[in-house]
Amino acid sequence: MRYRFNNFEFDSTSLVLKKNGETLAIRHNEAKVLKLLLEHSDNVFSKEDILSHVWEDKVVSEQAVFQNISHLRSLLGNQAIKTFSKRGYQWQLKIDSIDSDSERLQSCISSNIKKSQATLLSKSKNQNHWLIIALASLVIFIIALINLTYESPQEEKRSVIKMAYIPISNQQGAKVALLEDNEHFDFTELPQLNTAHFQASAEFEYPLLADEHPLVLSGSIRTHNKQTYIDFILKGPFSDWRGQISGISQQAVLKQLQQHLQQPVIYNLLNKVQAPELKQANLSIAHQQAPNDLIILSQLINTYIRMGELEKAMVMANKLEKISVSHNKTQFVGNALLFQSEILTRKELFELSTHKLSSAIEQFKKINDLSRQADAWLSQSWIDHNQNDYQAIRESLLKSAQLALDAQDKERELSALTYLSVLAYKNQQEDDKYLYLRQAENKMKAYQLPSYHFAIVPYHYAIFAKSLQDKEPHLKQVLKLATLTPDFWAAQNSRQQLMKYYISQNRLTEAQALISNITKDNAQNSYLRTLLSQAKKNDDEFLSHAQRTFEQAELAGNIDLSLDMALLMCSTKTTQVNYDFYSQYIDEKATDYWRLNNEDKLLALNL
Repeated sequence: MRYRFNNFEFDSTSLVLKKNGETLAIRHNEAKVLKLLLEHSDNVFSKEDILSHVWEDKVVSEQAVFQNISHLRSLLGNQAIKTFSKRGYQWQLKIDSIDSDSERLQSCISSNIKKSQATLLSKSKNQNHWLIIALASLVIFIIALINLTYESPQEEKRSVIKMAYIPISNQQGAKVALLEDNEHFDFTELPQLNTAHFQASAEFEYPLLADEHPLVLSGSIRTHNKQTYIDFILKGPFSDWRGQISGISQQAVLKQLQQHLQQPVIYNLLNKVQAPELKQANLSIAHQQAPNDLIILSQLINTYIRMGELEKAMVMANKLEKISVSHNKTQFVGNALLFQSEILTRKELFELSTHKLSSAIEQFKKINDLSRQADAWLSQSWIDHNQNDYQAIRESLLKSAQLALDAQDKERELSALTYLSVLAYKNQQEDDKYLYLRQAENKMKAYQLPSYHFAIVPYHYAIFAKSLQDKEPHLKQVLKLATLTPDFWAAQNSRQQLMKYYISQNRLTEAQALISNITKDNAQNSYLRTLLSQAKKNDDEFLSHAQRTFEQAELAGNIDLSLDMALLMCSTKTTQVNYDFYSQYIDEKATDYWRLNNEDKLLALNL
């Protein structure tokens, strides 16, 4: 059977879920859980019931049920499945069920056969030629209907991808003609822009282009030891797609780039927000279909790391290293080692992580990749910090900044200097925290960067300030410098700090002013509206904004904000809140770091 609810359609035979006609990635067991709930929508199923129906005789933890239910809610909305405390789960949305394709086809064919038979029997026996015509027409009709219904997806014509591009810059700063239109792409060149400026100003420049050119490709190209290397970034409405490609010539790497950019998964991720679990599922499918595409494999590893699934990430990082060695792809051998180091650092295995970083640096030296060497030294500085070695921190980050400068990589250079300022503050180095922040500011001026970059300077001064009252003027200066880029991370964080401060001081008019001109519908802005409606004691608005924030944070993979909202909902004394769902969410998702920061609140709620 096929079930329709809202703008979704689910085929319980093929276990295919679609939204607005587009197939969504969904795990097999999740689809079986959905099938069970839809086919028996009047029933409440306990975890034991679901385990019995879906996993049958396999030994699986009850947590598997919660994880599958949680992912289904992230796809379909929290209201789709209701949790009944100590009883189980039940489907909630209105369902329209229809016959499956095969049943409709059979019904249609049977109906036409009966009609034809009735017509034929009414004819006289001497009208055999009409019988032949009727039967032939019926056969043609059936064949056409079957072909129409079961047209192979592979035979569907893919639409041409429309993409704007900025001519790629080479080592001398000259523009390289990039791509020509073909059966796969409709390219539009943006000759008025250059790669270095666009990448340093993307927060401001991209929104100006997005309405007309939602996909914008930029990158840089270089040569070393008769090999050509390209670093590219494809910006989309909801995400970026980055990668590196190498080959024996400029023509070869540009051809590889076009081949890679034909992967459908790229546009699936760029054109809509996806929960990390869904993103991981899409990338896993894409990796299975293109196992030697090292960029897709790298993206999958990165997603596993962001989700905290470190064991799976390490397995895939080892796989990336093995494939890269076998294909003599030095770039990706180094990338694999960087991934391995990041995983080991998260596990606090610092000695092993340092070894991986040293090996990665050696790989990047072979191909003269200065930017990735800068990344490795930046990562080393955090290990130095965990070992309380400030001298090593400074040496690592100054190396990172110098390598980035040599590579003419402004973003990495500024990141190293501002990070050094923060770590100097964390290590009580009063002179250095200001010294390196001023150096970063002077670099921004020399590079003539847009004003939102300078917002980082007062943001750091706010970090250094000891009281909320002292932070306020610095945070307000951040918002002023980021007026044209209100979604810049420093502006979002500053707005949130000010909102909490104004509410604590009962300065609700100023709190309201913070969001009066904010129009973008995202998790951070919904969170601000939640806090303000709670302060105003508007329960209906609070619940609406809180649920919206939770859903958006979950979809964006912002686990800390999702947990904050779940805790806030658990502390709300109203029967409209599904306490069981949010408490289970905290139990499943909470990290040790988040629990430590919220220890008192969790104890008060007995969570």
